[in-house]
Amino acid sequence: MTHPSSESDYKPSGSNDIEQKYNDVDGESNHELELRQIPSDAPGMPAVIENEHVDVPPDGGYGWVCVAAGFMINACTWGVNSSYGVYLAHYLHENVYPGATPLMYAFIGGLSISSSMIIGPLATLCLRKTSTRTVMMAGVLMETGALIAASFSKQIWHLFLTQGVFFGIGMGFLFTGSVGVISQWFAKKRSVATGITAAGSGIGGLIFSLSIRHIITTMGTPWAFRIVAVAIFVNNSICTYFTRDRNKFVNPNQRAFDLAILRRYEFLLTVAWGFFSMLGYVVILFSLPDFATSRGFSKVQGSVLGALLNLSMAFGRPLVGLSSDYYGRLNVSGLMTLITGISCFAIWLPAKTFGVAIFFSLVNGAVCGTFWTTIAPVCVEVVGLKDLPSALSLMWLSVVLPTTFSEPIGLLLRRPDMENQYLYPQIFSGVMYLAAAGCVYLLRAWKVGDNDRREKEEEEKREAARGDKEDFQAPAEVQQERPRPFEKWRGKEVSRWFRYGVV
Repeated sequence: MTHPSSESDYKPSGSNDIEQKYNDVDGESNHELELRQIPSDAPGMPAVIENEHVDVPPDGGYGWVCVAAGFMINACTWGVNSSYGVYLAHYLHENVYPGATPLMYAFIGGLSISSSMIIGPLATLCLRKTSTRTVMMAGVLMETGALIAASFSKQIWHLFLTQGVFFGIGMGFLFTGSVGVISQWFAKKRSVATGITAAGSGIGGLIFSLSIRHIITTMGTPWAFRIVAVAIFVNNSICTYFTRDRNKFVNPNQRAFDLAILRRYEFLLTVAWGFFSMLGYVVILFSLPDFATSRGFSKVQGSVLGALLNLSMAFGRPLVGLSSDYYGRLNVSGLMTLITGISCFAIWLPAKTFGVAIFFSLVNGAVCGTFWTTIAPVCVEVVGLKDLPSALSLMWLSVVLPTTFSEPIGLLLRRPDMENQYLYPQIFSGVMYLAAAGCVYLLRAWKVGDNDRREKEEEEKREAARGDKEDFQAPAEVQQERPRPFEKWRGKEVSRWFRYGVV
């Protein structure tokens, strides 16, 4: 019987297969190899493997095709929904449906958004059971069918079901199916990619606001519904085909209701940010055309204000996303939310001329949709990429109430007997955005503290790896009291935290 001359000569049975798997870790096949297949005592392997499977987004490649597809999908979903202000102004000033009240018309726009949000958990469940393209194609068919049915509506409740509920459900399936795809393709450029995608709603809102006004004037409301339905069917079908997820690499948690996330303080702050933002956002989005006519402007000028608001969204959202990648997702989200609230008081409130109203549309449009631009990257910072689908599903549910009742609240606050009929809706929108900015500030404070904790844990691990764990003790000042998060703004720490792309 021969014995190995050295330890290196001994190779147990099957060692060649294990060695091949181990060597593949640094090769191109590392994304297909689970670390648990590698023996823990293999050379260079850590003693404890924390993550069984590590995926690194390519930060580009086919991801840019998905960004282009997402851009066009947003143009033909949220862009169409953004143009409801044109429909609303037409409904309020024309007796289209006898017996309908302004409050009823206000609920239609809110129902389309809230329906798209409330269907989120079901769409997430369908994603787990089927595929991304199947869910998105179901949304295309429902959205198109809803607008075709709306063109034959004769009573107000027909619009509630078609332009409101069913169009919103179709929009929700498309949105839920596509919104998480971008984050799977990007890491460092995640916010700017999401911002470019979100800008599609602005371009779509611009195009549909102007074209729908012209079609209604020349051909009537029914043909406006039909022409838009054909356009969105063709566009969304093509974009659905080109959308490709990376679920087999990311292995996302697609549980519709992960209640464990709701027990996290930081996620509740994120929910509060979205709740207050949507209360102000919907009022601004749907009220501008009617605000214009209440100030004595023409209907065409009202549609122009809505179009310019959407145009500003198209250019502002990518810039917000790019800025958040460089200066921090929470830093930029809080600042842009604060600017939105201030603009309601400083620009919209005193707007008496068309020029000032245009200025408000351009300034506010660039920042009022910050929630939609940064919500996915912010959720990644709060709960991680793996739990992103479940977190977004809960986020969509949390904004159902504000999106449903925001515009009705705005119309109830309107005072037709006052010189400025929209005085109280303007104040309401501004206050809601200021409250939302406060929530982001608290969320940022949590993130700074969480980064402090992680840095301390990493330092302790490094000390332990050098064999100094027994002798290592934190400095006395650290043991006594941890600095409060807002103290990181002092001195040189400011630039340090702004360089963090995760704060």
